[in-house]
Amino acid sequence: MRGAEALVGSLVGAGVDVCFMNPGTSEMHFVQALDAVPEMRGVLALFEGVATGAADAYARVAGRPAAVLLHLGPGLGNGIANLHNARRAGTPLLCVVGAHATDHVRHDAPLESDISALARTVSGWVHVCGDVRDVADDAVRAVAATSERGGQLATLVLPADVSWSEGAAPAPALPAAAPFPPAPSRVAAAAAAVREPGAVILLGGPALTAEAMDAAGRVAAATGSRLLVETFPRRWDTGAGRPRVDKLAYFAEEALAQLEGASSLVLAGARSPVSFFGYPGVPGDLVPEGAAVVGLADAASDAAGALEALAAEVAPDATAEPAPWDAPTPAPGRLDVRSLCAAVAATLPEDAIVVDESLTAAAVLAPALQTAAPHTQLALTGGAIGQGPPAALGAAVAAPKRPVVAVQADGSALYTLQALWTQAREQLDVTTVLINNSAYAILRVELARTGAGEAAHSGRAGRMLTLTDPTPDFVSLATGYGVPARRVETTEDLLAALKWAQGEPGPHLIEAIVPALG
Repeated sequence: MRGAEALVGSLVGAGVDVCFMNPGTSEMHFVQALDAVPEMRGVLALFEGVATGAADAYARVAGRPAAVLLHLGPGLGNGIANLHNARRAGTPLLCVVGAHATDHVRHDAPLESDISALARTVSGWVHVCGDVRDVADDAVRAVAATSERGGQLATLVLPADVSWSEGAAPAPALPAAAPFPPAPSRVAAAAAAVREPGAVILLGGPALTAEAMDAAGRVAAATGSRLLVETFPRRWDTGAGRPRVDKLAYFAEEALAQLEGASSLVLAGARSPVSFFGYPGVPGDLVPEGAAVVGLADAASDAAGALEALAAEVAPDATAEPAPWDAPTPAPGRLDVRSLCAAVAATLPEDAIVVDESLTAAAVLAPALQTAAPHTQLALTGGAIGQGPPAALGAAVAAPKRPVVAVQADGSALYTLQALWTQAREQLDVTTVLINNSAYAILRVELARTGAGEAAHSGRAGRMLTLTDPTPDFVSLATGYGVPARRVETTEDLLAALKWAQGEPGPHLIEAIVPALG
């Protein structure tokens, strides 16, 4: 058996049966193995950043790793932004990178590069397979490594000659690493903290499942502690019927205001909060002065179990207060960000997956969705934009019976718009609401916040932050990729377009024109 066939068969045996890919010459034997191992589903992407973003979202939704297949160092480099997002999310993800045949490396051919060095910037585990007899064992070790540390990226570098050589055999799967159980000492410290007035519990990572949120809600109901969710959650079960919890604000000044007066900050699956960027005169550490930081559970721990243990300690008879199913009513007339977000919330299907890369609209979208139908949210965990379209693709592959609604900023959409082609090819139920304000609006805000000044629309600096002259035509771009699309400018038209998109199978895009900021 050839090495590639044994590798693919071993991946399937280990539970990895979807591979997003943008392959090249060095990966052709892996591609051919899809015929020999039909249990592996191959999903073609037109750009490596689409493949990596899709694999990240697939794993977040499915709860198990997908594989992504990339071509040599440049292919890995093209996909690294969304691998960065996956690393920050703690996503279990297997990255297979094809390499030159072992004997060909000495020639320093044009595509030769240090793949392992690139991979280590985002991977917790990196290995180069050196012998066809080891390829299957290496594959199952790589899959097992994805579950370590609460979830991480594992990269297996696969030379072409290892793929094409004979002498391999599939290997049995290794057990996945289990999360660390709740530590009694940490539960006791958290219990002491939340019994004092002014405690804040910051929820993140694995503490955002429906069960974990319910346990946190019971603790809050019994103790008066405040709950906050990290700014960019990897996967958050929220909406009506679940505890209503605000996100920690993106801007440091607003986050500091939310945390002001906290006596302690209990971390449940979340990192201690810091400002996204450094600003003149603004602290980077967002923990209030004098507040104790108490680590209940980190990303590698059983955060849900820790919250359940905390609830059993301090709230044995409490009941979490659920958010009502009462989405805001969108105002009629010309669209703006507020009416757009209200329309998305009002029409959100039950059990949907919402992919949020709305950027400047996120502060409005989050509260609007709090009382929408119960759903799961995926956010831009690492800040590397261009995650939204691929994440919607990966989520839809992972959960084909759940509708996916992507709320997408226009500037970041242009990084990975090729994902629409794969959505069309796979006929995935994704509705993309593309917010078109013809600008990098977040950067207009940041220009002033960093002290650089204001950008006039007509100035040279302002021209670097606009998406005009020409303005991208997203309806034409979407239809060119095979996705039906409409452009809307009023609330009434947006509601009609959402009904149209959600009323028939396959992907759709709605280009929503809203006023630019500033």
